[in-house]
Amino acid sequence: MEDTIRFLVFIAFVGLLLLLRFDARRFGTAEYDDESAPGGWRVGLRRLAWYGLGILLVLAVYRLHQQPISVLRLALGEDRQQVILLGFAFGGVGTVIAFVFAWLRYQRLRLPAIRHYPGGAINSIGTAFLDEAVFRGVVMGLLLGSDWPVELALAFQTILYGLATRLGAPGRSRAMLAISLGVGAVGGWLTLETGGIGAAVLAHAVTRFAIFLSTGHAG
Repeated sequence: MEDTIRFLVFIAFVGLLLLLRFDARRFGTAEYDDESAPGGWRVGLRRLAWYGLGILLVLAVYRLHQQPISVLRLALGEDRQQVILLGFAFGGVGTVIAFVFAWLRYQRLRLPAIRHYPGGAINSIGTAFLDEAVFRGVVMGLLLGSDWPVELALAFQTILYGLATRLGAPGRSRAMLAISLGVGAVGGWLTLETGGIGAAVLAHAVTRFAIFLSTGHAG
């Protein structure tokens, strides 16, 4: 009985994590972060609430699951040196792609004002951690734990992540959607390769911050 209740609570927290990510637009975070948005301190408070709730829910999921590291891979990775090397390597690739995208779309790099850099960095790191923990950690881990083929689990979490970003909505950039799907696929591979989400978080955060630097906006 206790195990059943624990499992149901775990599933409820996973559902809340997914809902929180799908609702990023309401909080003005992730792809919808805009440092020039009106609203003053209330906007900043909403953003901090999103990051804080995400971290708390990830911690709750970690505590509730019986194998958060071996199954959900909610850890740095098995080899710290490999994690750092792969994370920065793929972050570098993501940076090149972000700057090429910005140049092709705008014919220039739209560097944001210096005062926006701290907010952009917080959004990049916070979003990267939440995305990798939820999709490459929890979702993909649960699918693999249910005996899904690796390729199918990787593809499913990538598509689900693409839907969560809502970059496929009318008026949104299809190129940004492609970049987002690439982040999901590469993050999944890095997580499988290293045994943790550390490299994926690092590569994702670097890529997201590069998009912010080159386009002047989070997404």
